[in-house]
Amino acid sequence: MSVRVGWDGDDRFKATTGSGFDIVIDKDLQQGPRPMELMLAGLGGCTSVDVVAILRKTRQDVVDCVAEIQAERSDDVPSVFTEIHVKFVVSGRGLKPAAVERAVRLSAEQYCSASIMLERGGVKISHSFEIVEVE
Repeated sequence: MSVRVGWDGDDRFKATTGSGFDIVIDKDLQQGPRPMELMLAGLGGCTSVDVVAILRKTRQDVVDCVAEIQAERSDDVPSVFTEIHVKFVVSGRGLKPAAVERAVRLSAEQYCSASIMLERGGVKISHSFEIVEVE
């Protein structure tokens, strides 16, 4: 896995992933997200992929899955994450709460590399979920 990050000479950087995608990173939020926002986006993407895959394997009729992430950072420099809460809003037909809870737990404890890495670094991560029934 690789990423190349280049400076534009101003306050922006362009990251090019090994898989060929470009992301603008901008500390002033004029053309892209801040670096720490990207870390939360990576966490959200990692754990959401797991949750949906686990639910599909258990034949749950998932229509949508949104991870809403809130984070706290330390006041000290470096201003690292101290606490992160991930709330999943899972929409579907006849979703079983026990299946959603299991998917969230398995992602957090076994599969999501981003979540596990952050926890091993001392970040307290909590999870919750809400099920939305759709027709």
